Amino acid sequence: MKTLAMSLLLMSPALAHEADLWELTLESGYAWQVGTSTEIDYKIVPTQLTLRSPIVWTLWEDPDGSKLLVRHRFSALFNSITEGPESYYAGVAAAPSIEYWFPSQKTSAFFSIGGGFGWTDSSGGSQGLGQDFTLNWFMQLGVRQKITENLSLLGGPYFQHLSNGGTTDPNPGVDALGFTVGLGWKF
Repeated sequence: MKTLAMSLLLMSPALAHEADLWELTLESGYAWQVGTSTEIDYKIVPTQLTLRSPIVWTLWEDPDGSKLLVRHRFSALFNSITEGPESYYAGVAAAPSIEYWFPSQKTSAFFSIGGGFGWTDSSGGSQGLGQDFTLNWFMQLGVRQKITENLSLLGGPYFQHLSNGGTTDPNPGVDALGFTVGLGWKF
């Protein structure tokens, strides 16, 4: 049995790149209301559990090992609203993760823009979200640094928009800008 396992291990292709595996990240941070869509000064603790796929497309590759690539990104969102009439937001979002990996394959810069839907405990009158079912849209820019064979640190600016999609009048929305930091595990 041990010989069979060793044979299968030797026959399996070696990973060509750090992003050839799945990655699960847990990130959290802080965000402040920006813009004029509501008079409420929202403050939010955004937390996201994100699954990134192995490489979907390689957009550019250099012989030095640097690479520009795209992966799928699926996130479960959990926001604690520390200032504002609502107290929480829970939702899901999806987006491409566009990543530039430096030649060492230990550091990457990433960008994602996407959205989804979720629920909150709406109770804010005309300036709050107006209903429990909401849409979300986000944009994230960040840097990932490998710290062990399977673990990495992530961090960067984060923007999130929460809205009722124009189903109420007035139609306020939350535009929050801040940052997230987190830990990633590849498998």
